[in-house]
Amino acid sequence: MTFLQFAVLVLGHFALLAAGFAPQSVVDVASSSSSSSTALQAKRLPITMPTQTPMVPYRPPGSDYAQFVGIYDRMVRDRILFIGSFIDEENANSIISSILYLRKEDSTGPITLYLNVPGSLLRPGLAVYDLLRQIGNDCEITTVNIGLCTGMGALLAGAGTKGRRCALPNSRFLLQRIGMESVFQGQATDIALEVKNVKKMNDNLDMELSKMTGQTAEQCREDMKRDFYLSADEAVRYGLIDKVLQPAPRKRATQGQDTDLGAFEGDDQQRYQDQTTEGGNWGKRRGPPGPGPGGRAPPGAGGGGNNNDDDDPPIQKGG
Repeated sequence: MTFLQFAVLVLGHFALLAAGFAPQSVVDVASSSSSSSTALQAKRLPITMPTQTPMVPYRPPGSDYAQFVGIYDRMVRDRILFIGSFIDEENANSIISSILYLRKEDSTGPITLYLNVPGSLLRPGLAVYDLLRQIGNDCEITTVNIGLCTGMGALLAGAGTKGRRCALPNSRFLLQRIGMESVFQGQATDIALEVKNVKKMNDNLDMELSKMTGQTAEQCREDMKRDFYLSADEAVRYGLIDKVLQPAPRKRATQGQDTDLGAFEGDDQQRYQDQTTEGGNWGKRRGPPGPGPGGRAPPGAGGGGNNNDDDDPPIQKGG
């Protein structure tokens, strides 16, 4: 092999590296060039999705420039916490510190918890539960089960403010007694004391669940002898949560608008569901069908009534 051929192989090697290929070494290619004069043998490295926390832009108040922060940090700035992992000591410390920070920033501001908890250790879960019960006297806590809340996760979902404990239609709850956190070794007397302590704490869980749901302590204890699954509707009937979040078909959204704010269009006349704006008064409801101030004539009664099934008021666009 001449020096010119070797230089070409080296340049081709670096070109393949820059393109994302993993070529053979120059020595191996040089040794195999005598048997084959075809193109270099190379394989493309697989392209994988990023595994880190997604980054979103955020502009701090008073700043002219936005910066990229983790999406969970961004949610905390809006007083929203997403709990979606097993709650051990480390995760419990992170949750408690975040809640305490939000409480220091605004002791009466609402806090929203989105829960998808596969389980929890007994003592760290109780620490988070006690904190939620304590700050619930000063601020409103909204809990939303978005997947599966198991063990202490189900208890955390029911620790929110009455009327603000929610679940998605396909979410589930699993009530169960929690055993020992790890293998315990020692003398028989020490093992018996540890088992007695764990049993006492589980009995306290039964009492807390009884206060939360309105069920008797005996009923709660009987239900949790084995894994006790509840769907979202069953959890409402059991008293663990208050309502199931359902889609609102009457809320329509146009481009760039939020469904929770309604669909407002046009400059001349704006209406939202069954409200009108006569006289510049927002929120003035229309009267019952029939003649009279603010009333509506029934469909087909003069004026080219509309007999379709759309009960939403029309939206008159400008121009």
